[in-house]
Amino acid sequence: MSHRHFIYGPRHAIVHLMPWLVVALILALVATIAAGVSFGATAIPLAHVWKITLSHLGMSGLEADWSAGRDNIVWQVRLPRALLGASIGASLALVGAALQAVTRNTLADPHLLGISSGAALGAIIVLLHTGMFLGLITVPLFAFLGALGSTLLVVAVARFAHASDASRLILSGVAISFVLTSLGSLAIFLGDPRATHTVVFWMLGGLGLAQWNQLSYPLAALFICGGYLVYNARNFNAMTLGDESATTLGVSAGRFRMTVFVVCALLTGAAVAFSGIISFVGLMVPHLVRMVVGGDYRRVLPLSALVGAIFLVAADIVARVIIPPQDMPLGIITGLAGGVFFIVLMRRNGKAG
Repeated sequence: MSHRHFIYGPRHAIVHLMPWLVVALILALVATIAAGVSFGATAIPLAHVWKITLSHLGMSGLEADWSAGRDNIVWQVRLPRALLGASIGASLALVGAALQAVTRNTLADPHLLGISSGAALGAIIVLLHTGMFLGLITVPLFAFLGALGSTLLVVAVARFAHASDASRLILSGVAISFVLTSLGSLAIFLGDPRATHTVVFWMLGGLGLAQWNQLSYPLAALFICGGYLVYNARNFNAMTLGDESATTLGVSAGRFRMTVFVVCALLTGAAVAFSGIISFVGLMVPHLVRMVVGGDYRRVLPLSALVGAIFLVAADIVARVIIPPQDMPLGIITGLAGGVFFIVLMRRNGKAG
């Protein structure tokens, strides 16, 4: 099998449909966000959703036939929540796809590599022990530092154990994830009992704390770090062939891998800081995308971002309507969906094998 066939796979012809596929997914994302704003314990007609949104964006001449309560629900509560969900879903899907390429392990994702656990530990320390001494930036900053620290620990442990093979980094990640999760549990145990219930709900994942004044952080991380990952799609294609082949193609494999780890730590830290731990998105979405378009990362990365955004917004709709008026933790929904997906995937691969 040639290197070209390995990278592009048997679905290379789909490149001609790529622009239409991107447009279709963007329209699907807009429709899903609109549905996320419309559905809930208090249903709001889609016509009102669009009118309220456009009025806040400065469009004049609209008939204000909605109540102040609906205006507040749409603009202050549900729209920032849906936009946060889209940015978090896109970020986690990009991280999963990138890590799977540089480790050449299809099970790699921010959770299994310990990045999510490190980010969670940093956020728990702020919420229960230090307080917001730097203002709103405190939680995202500590979450990023925790994610970056866990990434460095994974690399250090892999080198200490002489696990130089990139695919074995995931074993170090699992070990670090267990350690950091235990430290997070210890921090909760030692924290203020009156605040621990909030942290536990946050650790299960959710978008209920979304606010306009905080959206800039995950969105900035997505556009800057996600842009870097998409820009380097050709390097990811080279990395899937192995370090020696990547070096032959002009990619410094070790340096690029470490850079990707730092970028993924920043993306994961920004995501975890505002949504808690949401599992399986980074693991499941890249698999779904590769099943449709093949292994070329010039297609996998942007499509994973769009599919991840759609998936998480849709999962949040389910979380809000399944037991109204309460919100089910989002991590439960994504965990159930991811578990079922991989059971089906294992059965399919078993039949193929």
